[in-house]
Amino acid sequence: MSKRLWVAAVPLALLTLAGCAAKTPKGVFAGRSGPDEFVVGRAQPLVVPPDFTLVPPRPGEPRPQEADSSTQALNALFGGQQKASAGEEALLTQAGPAATPGIRSEAGSPATQTVNKGGATRDILNAPATTGDVAKASTGAAAATPAPAAPKN
Repeated sequence: MSKRLWVAAVPLALLTLAGCAAKTPKGVFAGRSGPDEFVVGRAQPLVVPPDFTLVPPRPGEPRPQEADSSTQALNALFGGQQKASAGEEALLTQAGPAATPGIRSEAGSPATQTVNKGGATRDILNAPATTGDVAKASTGAAAATPAPAAPKN
């Protein structure tokens, strides 16, 4: 044990003492005591280059600052309003006439015809979210036999 300690301690001590041996700095600072602060040159001031893409405003045109920022972002991303393509027109033609305004509020009205799926569907939809053993789905045949328990580790 003591031999291993000597094998590790002696090189470490020699390296530590080797760092103290040099009295003059070497490398970048050879011959001087530190960096010379008077040699540093001054940087040129920052100048904003002219923007030649700007155009003068036209009379009667709305100011660009008055547009909504989300509208400006959409216009920058997608190029604003564009005519529908031939494929989109064909899809809209096959879909039929446009839905009546307020159709979503009519869907929840008492006069709307609905199909009664039974209490089981209502119970499934109203069941609390869980990840335990009670969250099992089964068909009518499998409902009679309980599912085997998972092995515990």
